[in-house]
Amino acid sequence: MKILLTGTASDSHTWNLVYLQLLLEELGHRVVNIGPCVTDDRLAAACHTHTPGLVVISSVNGHGYRDGLSAVRRLRTEPGLGTTPVVIGGKLGVAGTRDPERAARLLEAGCEAVFDDGDVAGLRTLVSGLDRSLALRVTA
Repeated sequence: MKILLTGTASDSHTWNLVYLQLLLEELGHRVVNIGPCVTDDRLAAACHTHTPGLVVISSVNGHGYRDGLSAVRRLRTEPGLGTTPVVIGGKLGVAGTRDPERAARLLEAGCEAVFDDGDVAGLRTLVSGLDRSLALRVTA
């Protein structure tokens, strides 16, 4: 599966993106890493260009909830991208704790999953499930 990996608009960190790219590639996926500080418009354009099977948004600066909410809302209103699976994870709030209310807002806005505090095991499980789901659709 092709996965589009991105940082959020306000997050300039890159080590998290390198780590996730290597992890996802080790799991057998093609990864297009568009880097840090990605605006909503740039993300939408990259989705149109690369037509990913999954978009992974990562943040470590603590503003992932706010930036992620804006990004997923933009993708959900973009023609042709309304059903592209999107997940977000990392350090999503400045308090450094999980916030179920904010996570619920991200899910309501259109995220398939929220992996707060860098829940890598959860991401692995989701990606494996998407692989099986796509394989079933192709062979059915």
